Amino acid sequence: MSNPTSTAKRRDEPHLAAPDLNPSFTKGVFLGEIREDIVFPFPVMSAEESESLRMILDAFRTFATEHVDSAKMDHDGKFPDEVRHGLHELGLMGLNIPEEYGGFGASAKVFNRVFGEIGGTDPALAVYFGAHESIGCKGITLFGTSEQKQTWLPKCASGEIIAAFCLTEPGSGSDAQAMASTATLSDDGTSYILDGRKIWISNAAYAGLFTVFAKVPVTINGKIKKRVTAFIVDAHSEGITLGQPEQKMGIKASDTRTVTFEKVRVPVANVLGEVGQGFKIALEILNSGRLGLAAGSSRGSRQMLARAAKYANEREQFGRSIGSFEMIQRKFAQAAAEIYAADSAVMLTSEMMDRGHIDYSLETAACKVFASELAVHAASEAMQIAGGIGYSKEFPYEQAMRDARINMIFEGTNEILRALIALSGLQQPGERLKALGSAFKNPLHSLGEISSYIAGRAKRAVKKPEFTKVHPSLSKEADRVATLIHNLALAVESAIMKHGKKIIERQFIQERMADAAIGIYMSTAVLSRTTWEIERAGSVDAAKAEMDCAQLFLADRFRLVRRSIRRISRNQDDRMRAVAERVLETGEPAPVGPTDRE
Repeated sequence: MSNPTSTAKRRDEPHLAAPDLNPSFTKGVFLGEIREDIVFPFPVMSAEESESLRMILDAFRTFATEHVDSAKMDHDGKFPDEVRHGLHELGLMGLNIPEEYGGFGASAKVFNRVFGEIGGTDPALAVYFGAHESIGCKGITLFGTSEQKQTWLPKCASGEIIAAFCLTEPGSGSDAQAMASTATLSDDGTSYILDGRKIWISNAAYAGLFTVFAKVPVTINGKIKKRVTAFIVDAHSEGITLGQPEQKMGIKASDTRTVTFEKVRVPVANVLGEVGQGFKIALEILNSGRLGLAAGSSRGSRQMLARAAKYANEREQFGRSIGSFEMIQRKFAQAAAEIYAADSAVMLTSEMMDRGHIDYSLETAACKVFASELAVHAASEAMQIAGGIGYSKEFPYEQAMRDARINMIFEGTNEILRALIALSGLQQPGERLKALGSAFKNPLHSLGEISSYIAGRAKRAVKKPEFTKVHPSLSKEADRVATLIHNLALAVESAIMKHGKKIIERQFIQERMADAAIGIYMSTAVLSRTTWEIERAGSVDAAKAEMDCAQLFLADRFRLVRRSIRRISRNQDDRMRAVAERVLETGEPAPVGPTDRE
């Protein structure tokens, strides 16, 4: 499958090599800024790109209707060969690989929409697709030399080679720097000798290519230190062994195994990027994967709620359909508003990828956290609407619940991603205050700098940012979001002044900052999209469905974010810590009840 009409602007280099040189909307939020040009106008695909997308979706839907039996694959714990090979024949394994290497060259907007469609059809199949393209061979596309791309990408695009991503280890999950795998240069200097053990590797049994991360000894300032480095490893190399398939709660058809590397020779030419730069490479690759997970989670939520809506219309109790009861309607309304927000944010973040020269690392994390938690909640609500049958394996609800749960763990747990958002967002405010602290060490020579900061803080305290590109019908909502941005920045600054470096350990506070930042980004995406929807439709009334979802979401998110910001300074953290430590020390989840006391 080729894409001669694609007009997406592609970037030549990854942004994380120098994130400070590229603007970030969410990092700006931590400074109290609204960087509107990053999020407005809402992205629109060209007619040619839309037509290409329609063709891909139609082809996949036809194929899925005939060949994808999600319940059977879950029961059997594997994909039929015709399902995997069907994806290959459709050209989907090369969807985001550049055309010059045999791929489709799809933009991030197209890729993530297709990812969502696959995820909504069968989450395990989406893992097969995403583990190959979003992370398995993505590093070669982003960081590979011309020779590496020519060697590997055409076969990856055709599906002749399936790729897998090897990062996690028994002793290092989200803490990639703690990995124990090593790669040492051979005596003749032609190869690295790779040793290590990687766990939870999706596509392991199918893989012809592993992107592997290991520590390599490097000399820095005359001292030998170990630095994470990325390697392209032929999966058929001598010394590689696979463990048994993992018996998982969900996504059962997806093949997941341990991969052990024992004295595996990897040619020097297969180093991916620069020696010692593996950690940055891993972060860049995972950014792509996280947005794909968000797209799949959002689409999966939509599909499950659609099934639940059909059932709610058909199921009668007390002489009428259960869908007419307000407690059931609330579930649909809340899910609809949150799916609208998730779709908006995925599209907006995809555009950031396509534009290039934008640091979207926190936005992909925000999308993944929000959409993965939405998917679990949506599956739970759909099961509740279905009642007793929702708990039966004869119906799709319980499988949806099991399949959805992994997304909160995949590619960085949601807790780690919240810490990432908070700590990355704190960096620039922290540097500003660090400079102030240095000035106070010699105040007589730094009066100008100190006075400038004090005046600036006073100005920041009374002057909040504002949106200028939001449709007038959403002015009240836009003003509320601007207020949240203003208040978050002030709360961040106060927290840094109070806790100093210790804020790195204050994860109660980090979690609230991250939740606030996530809510603000989702709300901004909704403002951007709804402005576009109104302009496209020609009037507010003509975009009533979108307006209702937008206003419902924005009102709800305003309350949640406002509470998170308030709790940065007003909280019961000391009491929470005391209770948690008591539980961990005694092993008792709570004080014993009266009936259990001696």
